[in-house]
Amino acid sequence: SPGSPLRDFFRPHLYLTIWFNTFALATMMDRLSLTFSALADPTRRAILARLSSGPASVNELAAPFSMSLPAVSKHLKVLEKAQLIARGKEAQWRPCEIKAAPLKEATDWMEQYRQFWEARFDRLEEYLKELQAQEKTTAAATKKTRKNASRK
Repeated sequence: SPGSPLRDFFRPHLYLTIWFNTFALATMMDRLSLTFSALADPTRRAILARLSSGPASVNELAAPFSMSLPAVSKHLKVLEKAQLIARGKEAQWRPCEIKAAPLKEATDWMEQYRQFWEARFDRLEEYLKELQAQEKTTAAATKKTRKNASRK
């Protein structure tokens, strides 16, 4: 049975929309998401910590870990995709070095939330001080009332 002209018109557009949402948006992860995704793994964080002291070869980076060189290479590819490291080419040696820009972007992004939470904690501290002052006043008044009641 033939479909309605309206349904026939929207069907290709619906498929295009589904494809775009499923595939295109998934591949367009922003740099900040790539950075946090790469930093989510403790091995990759350890590799970055090592690279913060200077360039290193894959073998040097793999040494502290009980994993194969291909496994370390996979971690390096994730870090490279997130632009957290760069791999050089010097004859037989391909040193890896840390790139600071994505880490700075992540730090800048987190900084705005740090300021927000510090302001919240400051307000909480003020409120707790007010409660403690009220508690002291109430305790002193109760003590005075009991003292006067015991004299009678």
